[in-house]
Amino acid sequence: MEEFSTPVVTADDHARGPGDAPVTVVEYGDYECPYCRGAFRDVHRMLDEYPAKIRFVFRNFPIQQVHPHAEQAAEAAEAAAAQGKFWQMYEQLLQPYARLDTDALVDYAQKIGLDIPRFRADITDQRYARKINDDVQEGLRNGVNQTPKFYVNGQRVDGKVPLEHLEELIRDAIAAAGG
Repeated sequence: MEEFSTPVVTADDHARGPGDAPVTVVEYGDYECPYCRGAFRDVHRMLDEYPAKIRFVFRNFPIQQVHPHAEQAAEAAEAAAAQGKFWQMYEQLLQPYARLDTDALVDYAQKIGLDIPRFRADITDQRYARKINDDVQEGLRNGVNQTPKFYVNGQRVDGKVPLEHLEELIRDAIAAAGG
């Protein structure tokens, strides 16, 4: 049986929620993955239900062979992060109706108020390819084999959307922390 590492949250991660939350949920996701888009809804329902109890971390795991726009969408998210608007772009990219071609990405960038020439240059030059690749490599070390892949306080969650098992693990972790 293969041994995988457990995700460790670092300052380079995109995280929302309190840093001292009793529950940390890490997701490796692909913006073009329909299951990731479904998980987006479920995860955010949990964040709304337990806002002070969950720290949520998102890492890029574009699967280019299956999703031809996933890598560029990850570049767009990282370019938005460089301008302090990762979560706003993340929310645009994971909507059920989201298109991920270049024109759509620029439209989302305008909608959230990014510096468009800088944004275009960032995605054209693939300025964040190394960060994205680092996320993918870390995901592989953590045993990611599909998206979305979640970890609740380091425990890998397997299964597909709907994410009842994820919700159950989150609730159990909150209860174990006295919440």
